[in-house]
Amino acid sequence: MTTVPTVAHVVARGEPYALGVAHGTALRRRLRAFLDDGVARLNHLLPTAVTPVTPAGLAADIAAYRAAITRATPRLADEIAGLAAGAGLTSDEATLLQLRRELLGYRSIPAWGDCTSYARPGLLAQTVDLNGNLDDQIAVLDLGGDRRRALVLSFGGLLGYLGVNTSGLAVGLNLVLGGAWGPGLPPYLAIRHLLDSADSVERAVATLRALPLASSRTIVLADATMTAWVEVLGAEYRVMRSTESVHTNHFLAADFTDRDELNVFARTSSLRRLRAAETALRELPGDAGAEDHLALLSRPPIRVPGDGRIRTERTVAAVVLDARRRTLHLRPGDPRHSPTLTFQL
Repeated sequence: MTTVPTVAHVVARGEPYALGVAHGTALRRRLRAFLDDGVARLNHLLPTAVTPVTPAGLAADIAAYRAAITRATPRLADEIAGLAAGAGLTSDEATLLQLRRELLGYRSIPAWGDCTSYARPGLLAQTVDLNGNLDDQIAVLDLGGDRRRALVLSFGGLLGYLGVNTSGLAVGLNLVLGGAWGPGLPPYLAIRHLLDSADSVERAVATLRALPLASSRTIVLADATMTAWVEVLGAEYRVMRSTESVHTNHFLAADFTDRDELNVFARTSSLRRLRAAETALRELPGDAGAEDHLALLSRPPIRVPGDGRIRTERTVAAVVLDARRRTLHLRPGDPRHSPTLTFQL
């Protein structure tokens, strides 16, 4: 029997610090337990030969990232401070929650599978494939102030991961591997910044280009009229605008492909999922509903099954973002077995 994960739903209004306090207060026990579980499970994912990490041992790295976050997005830095206050965490612990993927890196933790994303005007859909058994850390955050609100899918205290805002912009992502990773703005926080500040694909692309991202990623975008993906490799950005976008975990920009660090096994999976998503999307009518898209995301090879190991990525959620209706449809855990939860702005 498959257990459906419990999804926390946090609604908060106000200035950034107040949003963080509300988030931290609502998930106080969960976040404390997560951090106490091998330092947010980092030590369960790192190779056994690596010395276990501790918040104290990571203090210098965390400080460097915190400085970069504060320079690039001071409002999100305030929200992280509020998260710490609400959850009873230290500033370093609250910041560490935003940096887990960067702290893991990609050379010592090879990726085997990851998210499949696609977008049409008004809609963005994707699987969320993660290691660390993070389906017990899922939360949907309904956050904002007077100007703009956003529905954000979050894992383990993240201020951002993917989402949709009241301006009708939907933002998703794919992991791609390349370049040097180091202190900068984590892409998850960059996505939240886009949801807070951008009202269209074009505005999001322009905003993203000005951000110093800490690690390689593809950001997928959709509004009512167009879609795009933006591949980020170091300080370089490549943009593809289209009426329909599909992306998995290898670089598609021609001049990025020879710098792709994805291992051969993961690349095979990525290519297979890309072709399957392209084929399935062509067969799906333009007026297909959320359940049709979630069914597509639940099919192999797009859905990545688990193998029982915490270090291996598997599908821990499937999401459809309806940018026109400002709605997030979520199947938590294995999407084959989970009911759809719907959240609307």
